[in-house]
Parts: sequence; C-alpha cells; structure tokens
Amino acid sequence: MEQYICNACGRKYEVTRSRWKCECGGMLDLDKAAVTVRPETWTKFPNSMFRYADSMPFECSGIWQQVTMGEGLTPLLPLDGTTPDVYVKVDYMMPTLSFKDRGAAVLIAKAKALGAAKVIADSSGNAGTSIASYSARAGIECDVYLSDTTSQKKMAQVKAHGANVREIPGSREAVAAAAQQAVADEGVFYASHVYNPYFYEGTKTYAYEIFEACGGAPDTLIIPAGNGTLLLGAYYSFKELLDSRLIDRLPRIIAVQAANVAPLALAFEKGDKAATPVEGKGTLAEGIAIAAPARSKQILEAVRETNGEFITIEEHEIHSARTALAAKGYYVEVTSAANYAAHLKYDRAPGETVVIPLCGAGMKSD
Repeated sequence: MEQYICNACGRKYEVTRSRWKCECGGMLDLDKAAVTVRPETWTKFPNSMFRYADSMPFECSGIWQQVTMGEGLTPLLPLDGTTPDVYVKVDYMMPTLSFKDRGAAVLIAKAKALGAAKVIADSSGNAGTSIASYSARAGIECDVYLSDTTSQKKMAQVKAHGANVREIPGSREAVAAAAQQAVADEGVFYASHVYNPYFYEGTKTYAYEIFEACGGAPDTLIIPAGNGTLLLGAYYSFKELLDSRLIDRLPRIIAVQAANVAPLALAFEKGDKAATPVEGKGTLAEGIAIAAPARSKQILEAVRETNGEFITIEEHEIHSARTALAAKGYYVEVTSAANYAAHLKYDRAPGETVVIPLCGAGMKSD
C-alpha cells in the first residue's frame, strides 16, 4: 500500500481524502515500491493509457474503468516533411482537448476510490476543465477556482461539465490560495494537479507512449515548465524505464518558460536549488504563467539530471510560432505555441531526435 512522503522532511502519511501537504508545508510525493516496467503487460488494456496501469501505484482498477474516457495513445507524428528527427506528440487529441486529461483521469479515479463526494481544484484553465469533466463522469461534485482573466472558452468548458466556477481576481497564486482556503473550510478533497502526486502518475503515460512509438528514448524532450506537471511526469517515467533497463540513458529535458514569467529559468541560470517567486509581467501563455511554482526544486533537479536547459520565449515569438504551426496543420492554443517557439530557438545537433508536445487545442484560446 502506498503512502505519502514529504519531499522536504521525509515524514510519511496515510493516503486520505483530506491530506494534500505535509505539516511542515512541504510537497508530498508517493512513497511506493520501486516500479519495474513490464511491457508484456501493456496489451491488457490496449485502447487506453491505462494499458500502463501496472506501473501506477494504486489499487483501484475497477474504479478507473468507471472514470476513463479513452484518454491517451495520442499520435506521435513528424513535424513536417522537411525537418527529419523532429516529432510532435499531438496531446490535444484528448476528451477535453488537452494533455491534462492524463493526470485528471488518474486523480479523479483515486478520489472516487477514497470515497470523495466533492473535489475542489484551481487552475489556469486546462486542468480545471479536465478535473470538471472527469468529476462529472465519476459523479463527484466539483468546484473549480480560476482567475477572472482566464480564457472565456476555457471557462465555458468548465461550466459545461456542471462544475461551479469560482472566479478570483489577481495572480495564479491568488487563485490557488483561495482554493486551498476553501478546501480547509469545507474539508473536501483537493484535486490539485500541482500538489497531489497521483496526477503525475497520469502524466507519466506521455513518456511511456513515446517509448513505445520510438522503440526507445528520444534524445531530447522539449516540455513546457509552469507547474511542471508534464515535465515531472515524463521525467519520472523515463527514470522508471531506465531503472527497468529498457533504455540506457535519459532524454535531455529542454524546459520552456515565457520570458515575462520565468522564475525557473532564472533559478537554473543562477544555480539555485529552488526558484524564488517573481513579479510576472503577464504573458499570453497563461498555462505556464506561474510566478511561484510549488515544485520548483523537483523541476530544477529533473532538468539538471538530464543535462538539460531552459529556453525563454518572448511574446512575439509565441504569436509567430502559433501561426507557423497552423500552417503545418496543427492549430494549438497559445501556450502550446511556446513549445514550438523553443524548438525554433534550440540548437539541435544533426540527427538529434526531438519530441515536442502539442498540449492544448487552438479553440481553447480566445
């Protein structure tokens, strides 16, 4: 049986509906037996990301089958016909049109297994939509806290699934603080894609799918870095593949931040172990506009361990990258365009294989 373990002080806790952080304020990870990845088990559930269920440390197989909507197994395609060895993972081909469905499906399955009648989430948009959708599927009441400046299209998605939208003025951090206060006041399950480590068990599947499609690990992953939900999931799964001796090296992680809100890039450049909160100038890439990433220490460790780097993107580069991707057939939301902009700035070696995530569909952006 898995437990929570504090990333800061090492204290362990039973997994319950109410526990979401350590008494010391530290972030919780899962304390679990080492995962041995066994590809021979992946044919058990061939049409879902839950084909990797044996690598997820929770015992609620009957529950996830009630919650899943067929998320995962998204296409890995050549970027175009002129750029060899560069691929896009079309992760907007999901039930709610973003990669966040990977984590939400697992997190809400766990909430249902724990008997949660209501969940509260906070988000810049996509995670809130995913949590709302899967909560509706699971028959769980859901409140989603969003900034009052969130894309109206994303707000409409959340409301369509029957969730209660709580619009909060101010920064992304103010939205999280309001949600956390509500969790404390109401004593309900905090369905946080940042704080709850079960969400990362879902985003791990992104890398398992790449491994299957490539027959191994690519040289490089270009990944957005706001709260790090996709970056950490990919890092953890490639670590498990390495530990299981299915690959012989970790892919480099190239982390992407908007230049206007780049606390992680600044900490990486200075050699700091964790990021210091910044005063963001605001960015069109709302999905990575995180001035104080709660898991900054883990994100920085992952980039450094893989001999990776950070690339920061200016606002005009995001605009032009979105237009360029659309000309190749991929219509992505604004935040996803930052990933392609990073590829255009990245000094790729000849023959280096690179995978870029297309995280959200274009119709999500106003």
